[in-house]
Amino acid sequence: MKTAEIWYNGNLRTTSKHLRSGIEIISDAPVDNKGKGEAFSPTDLLASSLASCMITIIAIKADYFGIKVLDMKALVQKEMTSNPRRVKSVEIDLTVFGDFTKDEKSSIRDYAVNCPVAKSLSSEINQQLNLEFKLV
Repeated sequence: MKTAEIWYNGNLRTTSKHLRSGIEIISDAPVDNKGKGEAFSPTDLLASSLASCMITIIAIKADYFGIKVLDMKALVQKEMTSNPRRVKSVEIDLTVFGDFTKDEKSSIRDYAVNCPVAKSLSSEINQQLNLEFKLV
């Protein structure tokens, strides 16, 4: 089964439709590459996908191993190169809320850096994870 259908809307904008759910995402070219920057750029989505994947995998593994994660939040920053134009690095500030042992903190970090998106990205993209644990 196909995952998505993407339409070009003109003016450097696309609409991606998730075929199973019908949910749509709009993307725009970034301002520094002739776009309006009115939505996520494709490379913004790539960087955001890394953080989303980390959070999802932490939640799945924590549930499986009985680690009580109360909440999570990530801030994402990507850096581009110009020649060739590509993602140079993705920095993620991930806060995981809960009361964790030293071993649980180590496991959570391991889950994050080994998520499927992290393992799918080129080794030429520097992935930096700044992980913070907070009590609620």
